[in-house]
Amino acid sequence: MHDARHNDLPWQLLSLYNNQMSKVDLYNLNRTHTNIHKLREGRVGGQFWAAYVPCDTQAKDAVKRTLEQIDIVHQMCDKYPEVFMCVSSSAGIAEAFHAKKVASLIGVEGGHSIDSSFGVLRTFHNLGVRYMTVTHSCNTPWVDNWLVDTGSDPATNNGLSEFGKNVILEMNRLGMIVDLAHVSAKTMKDVLEVSQAPVIFSHSSAYELCKHARNVQDDVLRTVKEKRGLVMVNFYNDYVTCSKNANLSHVADHFDYIKRIAGYESVGFGGDYDGVPRVPQGLEDVSKYPDLVAELLRRGWTRMELEAALAGNLIRVFSEVEQTSTKMNNEVPKDEPIPYNEIKSDCHTNYGYNAADRQLLGQGLFLVCLLYTLLV
Repeated sequence: MHDARHNDLPWQLLSLYNNQMSKVDLYNLNRTHTNIHKLREGRVGGQFWAAYVPCDTQAKDAVKRTLEQIDIVHQMCDKYPEVFMCVSSSAGIAEAFHAKKVASLIGVEGGHSIDSSFGVLRTFHNLGVRYMTVTHSCNTPWVDNWLVDTGSDPATNNGLSEFGKNVILEMNRLGMIVDLAHVSAKTMKDVLEVSQAPVIFSHSSAYELCKHARNVQDDVLRTVKEKRGLVMVNFYNDYVTCSKNANLSHVADHFDYIKRIAGYESVGFGGDYDGVPRVPQGLEDVSKYPDLVAELLRRGWTRMELEAALAGNLIRVFSEVEQTSTKMNNEVPKDEPIPYNEIKSDCHTNYGYNAADRQLLGQGLFLVCLLYTLLV
């Protein structure tokens, strides 16, 4: 059994069934890359299920929609306890492996889902979220996305803003893995410098093999190695070959390349099943993972290297993230709110900000009165 990574099945359950689990048979679901029979055939022992909502929910109902996607993962575990075990720690993954169940973890795919709120971030953590993709294909008020590097979006934050740096540090304190898939190259470097714990790219590939802005350039790969992080290879054709067509061998090329630049300890299986419209020939669904493993064996990967790529590297990163959280246990939670003018919209009230303004006004009046007294 192995531990595969990023999977967007929860998004398909929303798109196809409006999250009505009573109408879903996950054993025989045939309109998706993923069902229970395919997971078993693919010997998938663990999965980060993506709680993803599109960028057009930003500053609207992103938080509500994300909560619903978190809920649907919990419902999967509740409806199919013989298959899925919802876990929220590295030890939990091992426990699920031992029970021969699919270790089911939750990753929020996109920083727009927290609506620039530390309180929402902590609430997601309390609900079992154990990684967050810092942004998706849109800038948030505090971080830039990959489209900045194509010229399609403006660099509004020059990578990571000061508030954004505090988001990363709060994730470190909580024990939530930082995911850099979808971010700009400057954001990658900013986060790698700020984060106190190793980070992951949950579904990204090697830039040198496909020069797409969603992929990871060599200088960043070397920093990932230095910081003990992880790049998990994406199976989307457009990021594998920069074309509509790709095959299993092309995906294996990305594994070989990342291993050569950053070491086998820095490479993993990313997937992105049920989140993309095209997947490579030979990797049509989650049942095909063993075929990719066989190809890597044929290319000379050792059993130790494959076990690391399949599960060991992610578990090691997760464990180090947890250790960092323990070390930061005595630190005060971040609570400095993002400036209101950075989130001001018809969908955001200003409760609390007025109180802060009154406090500043009161301090200002006190200083004026003090100055007047001294002068007279």
